[in-house]
Amino acid sequence: MNFLSRCAKSVGAMRSRGPRGLRFLFQDCGDDHSSGTMAEITEKIKEQVGVEMGYHTIPKCRAGLLKYHPKLEDLPERSMKDSYRTAVLPLGSDVKVRERHVNYLGMVRGGRLIEEMDMLAIWICHCHVKLPSLPRNTPLPYTFVTLLVDSVELLVQAKADIDLMLSGHVSWTGTSSMEISINVRQQEQSIAKGIFLMVARNATNTGPAPVNPLKPTMEQEKIYWEAAKERKKKKTTPSTCLDKTPLTEPEQKLMYELFMRTRGTDILWERSNVEKPDFSWISSTQRSTVLLPFPENRNNHNTIYGGYIMRNAVEICYITASFYAGRRPVWQYLSDVAFFQPVHVTSILKLTAYVVYTSDKHMQLMAVANVLDANSFSEVQTNAFHLTYLSEHKVKEVLPHSYQETVWHIIGRRHFQAFQNRK
Repeated sequence: MNFLSRCAKSVGAMRSRGPRGLRFLFQDCGDDHSSGTMAEITEKIKEQVGVEMGYHTIPKCRAGLLKYHPKLEDLPERSMKDSYRTAVLPLGSDVKVRERHVNYLGMVRGGRLIEEMDMLAIWICHCHVKLPSLPRNTPLPYTFVTLLVDSVELLVQAKADIDLMLSGHVSWTGTSSMEISINVRQQEQSIAKGIFLMVARNATNTGPAPVNPLKPTMEQEKIYWEAAKERKKKKTTPSTCLDKTPLTEPEQKLMYELFMRTRGTDILWERSNVEKPDFSWISSTQRSTVLLPFPENRNNHNTIYGGYIMRNAVEICYITASFYAGRRPVWQYLSDVAFFQPVHVTSILKLTAYVVYTSDKHMQLMAVANVLDANSFSEVQTNAFHLTYLSEHKVKEVLPHSYQETVWHIIGRRHFQAFQNRK
């Protein structure tokens, strides 16, 4: 049995984390929650927002839809059942779909899977929002964008020749934001799960738009609601973010120990630039790629979908982790992905990845996405990604070579600890 098979078997044996409670509860109600295939969902989203066929450098003006912008108090309450949807990724029956999602090992590409989960999250937002005063056949005067990805966890490596079933629902709402819980199954086995925070914008993407309040109606829904509220509380004081949570005493001690281990002959000013056999510098692990996004990955405002950016971040991190480990690692966890700036279709996207922390067989990677304006070539950071990979054998320790890298090292350590302590 190879490493990938052993990993899948051990993870699957430890836990099955699919949403069996809500899934079977909703199915028992007798309603059809299927939205077809993921390709059909993409087309439905375009129809709902009134996207014209073909690419236009200047998107169709949607200012006329602002008159349908509702007030929060006019929106009816919705339940989780109202937004629960399923969709098929037909890997087993559609050769073209399979080729887009398969890697050279015959397994499903992790980046593509996250991209599909993000698209389903957008569709679930469409299914949750109900505007009673919107005339029939009028495009929805909303745009939904990914604000944050709390986490995406890969439970088992998915085979690329068997259909995947994606499902999800709204699990929490704010005034203009929605938390979406997504699950992926293959032949009733849980493959992956994710938590996405989406925000609703008005028709012209110039301000927030209100969303229907969520009211849990069943006991199982109330459990999901309380879990979502607990996640929101934790986000107000993020333990992994250094600018929100200062260094703890053990972390300050760790910084000093790192300094002592990596200093040169002059204890105050110099450090050795030479790597030793038992460790590597963080800077030496760097891998970068530059991408030119195309209109096929855009929304109705000609900005790039968050799923496209996440897919490419996962793939550059996989390359970086593979080079560092000297073998093919397994992606296990993605956490705290924040979208700081929209990426316009005319922009150039630069992704840079580093191995920032290691522990036995695990590697914690950080990827940074920068947007380069195609006209001025000014550069702005738009995303930061944190991913956990597992190698077949113990990996060499990675250490910081500057103060900035020490900060990355500590942030990476925090994310790895959060991965270990996840429920």
